[in-house]
Amino acid sequence: MIKWADRMYFSEDLKHTKKIKAMKSIEKGELTFEVYCITFASNSYNLFDIINANELIFPYYAKKDTYIFGLAGSKGQAKLLVKDMLMEIYNKTGDFRVREFF
Repeated sequence: MIKWADRMYFSEDLKHTKKIKAMKSIEKGELTFEVYCITFASNSYNLFDIINANELIFPYYAKKDTYIFGLAGSKGQAKLLVKDMLMEIYNKTGDFRVREFF
């Protein structure tokens, strides 16, 4: 099941209409092109995962809760967005405890 964060992060290359369209497509399980999702890491030793939105169609993701915190229009933009998110978390808390922050 897809769950959206209360405060979403978006890369600069996603225009407002593309954000809304991408979110609707993800919720419906439709294909989206050039959209990457930032989620909690599947491995507890990591902070975030960056996954192509089309991966969410696979049954694996239907069986578990997937929290999406950010959307980006490319993998490079997703990496920059994660960097900005981590800097914000560190500046506010002095630590990188992502799960506790959200």
